[in-house]
Amino acid sequence: MKKITIVGLGYVGLSNAVLLAQNNQVIAVDIVKEKVDQLKQGKSPIADKEIEDYLANKELNLEFTTDPNGAYDQADFVVIATPTDYNTESGYFDTSSVERVIDDVVKSGSQATIIIKSTIPVGFVDKMRQQHSTDKIIFSPEFLREGRALYDNLHPARIIVGDDTPSAREFAQLLLDGAEEEAPVLFMPPTEAEAVKLFANTYLAMRVAFFNELDTYAEVKNLDSERIIKGISLDPRIGDYYNNPSFGYGGYCLPKDTKQLLANYQGVPNNIIAAIVEANETRIQHVADQVMAKSPKVVGIYRLTMKTDSDNFRQSSIQGVIARLQSQDVKVVIYEPAISDDKYNGIPVENDLDKFKNNSDVIVANRLSQDIADVAEKVYSRDVYSRD
Repeated sequence: MKKITIVGLGYVGLSNAVLLAQNNQVIAVDIVKEKVDQLKQGKSPIADKEIEDYLANKELNLEFTTDPNGAYDQADFVVIATPTDYNTESGYFDTSSVERVIDDVVKSGSQATIIIKSTIPVGFVDKMRQQHSTDKIIFSPEFLREGRALYDNLHPARIIVGDDTPSAREFAQLLLDGAEEEAPVLFMPPTEAEAVKLFANTYLAMRVAFFNELDTYAEVKNLDSERIIKGISLDPRIGDYYNNPSFGYGGYCLPKDTKQLLANYQGVPNNIIAAIVEANETRIQHVADQVMAKSPKVVGIYRLTMKTDSDNFRQSSIQGVIARLQSQDVKVVIYEPAISDDKYNGIPVENDLDKFKNNSDVIVANRLSQDIADVAEKVYSRDVYSRD
């Protein structure tokens, strides 16, 4: 049994804490007191049915705290899962929260191996190793879906560790020990592990953008998107998955990871990477234009969340649509049960579903639902398969 401290309890940190606490002693740290208090009561602050189930019903050696003092010095591993938002001014991830944790761990005198789970730019680990004169800093990327984070950790497609030392192999084994099935494990230099994360998410963004541009073409040319998508997706080289049109890729990872990868391409010839970022903006603008073409006085936004069964709407593409609608001076109202306030970013929130439907001239829905099936004539959506 190893002693593990995890810093940052979003999807990545909390799912890893639960996974590792099945077989290890885990201290989980977050600066948000309300979140920690909720977790101490066995309740998940995020919508993830596996996390909710494990917290309520599984035997976990797991302690939650807001105070990292004493959590580092006895740890065998410190796992960092703090946010690294994209800074539009610098053109790079804001890695300051990760750097602060690394500083604190080193200053504590801890002999722990530091595992970075936060997404970082290519070259970050090498920079930190040089800065702190240690090679005990490792990057191990995550490939998790929001709302299914623990499930994806329990059933990993692969485990990647940016080093090939005994500590790196030991950590990989800890992840496998907590999983419900075996997975390929790849060990590689840190810069290559960092690149894997950014290229994997950028490929997914490219696939979303491709099917969205297919759908834009079909909509403008009055063709049936579903039949075209089915016709190409039956080719096993393409596959019938990750092909449902949307208002654009969004969420916490894809928008920032594509922009970060593009920034890392400075001085390197490329066309596709830049086009993926531009294609998403084009899709969002197209959706807004199609809504405005209906000449609505009131546009209802049905849900801000990116995915079914998620309560997270960070960087959701619908927010880009909203911004463009507001620039046209049209009234916007939001239906979002995950919001308890009566306004969101100054926009009225109406969570009486009947009032919302009655008062909206057009209802914009990234994903269809039975909630709005009775007003289908008002609904604008490009959802073909009623799935994410």
